[in-house]
Amino acid sequence: MARPADPRRRAELLDAIVEYLAANGIAGLSLRPLAKALGHSTYVLTHHFATKDDLIAAVLAHLDERQRGRLSALPGWEEGRGLGAVIRASWEWHLAEDLPLTRLLLEIEGLSAAGRLSGPYVPTMLGDRAGFVAEALRNHGVPDEVARRNATLLNAAYAGLQIDYLTTGDRERVEEALEELIALADEWTRAKPGDRGSVDEA
Repeated sequence: MARPADPRRRAELLDAIVEYLAANGIAGLSLRPLAKALGHSTYVLTHHFATKDDLIAAVLAHLDERQRGRLSALPGWEEGRGLGAVIRASWEWHLAEDLPLTRLLLEIEGLSAAGRLSGPYVPTMLGDRAGFVAEALRNHGVPDEVARRNATLLNAAYAGLQIDYLTTGDRERVEEALEELIALADEWTRAKPGDRGSVDEA
């Protein structure tokens, strides 16, 4: 009888796998070369991740948890003021210290959009991401009936601007557009005078 996977060991493996994929990409991922690069047997990987699809799903969940933790800790995420500052701060760390992980996520989403990754993990991640941002919008007073739609627009526009900048290198033009997205998010979420719990930003 196989022993159950150790959650702590699995988390350590995921950190190492993410580092490997951030450096090497995911398009040609194979478990055997991955295991060799990590100094393990293929059995060690399949003990924790039954298939390559399971591994990719776990990587996405791991990255998404990291992203959520950082976003939730940013000033303004749960405060009664606009979310524009959160977008600006996340843009800076996505394209600086988190740039390899940003490229990896965009690669995974692009492969899924091209039909080269067939698992349910990318649609699930995008749906969960929309739900996460929609909850933040609701907490800032956006009505339930539009929060998920606005979150979907916000996420898609943000990812599109990342792709544009990483493809063209035209930071000035792209960040001018980013400022428009920030203004839109602030328009949706800034507390209005007289609202309960509003914060004066003047």
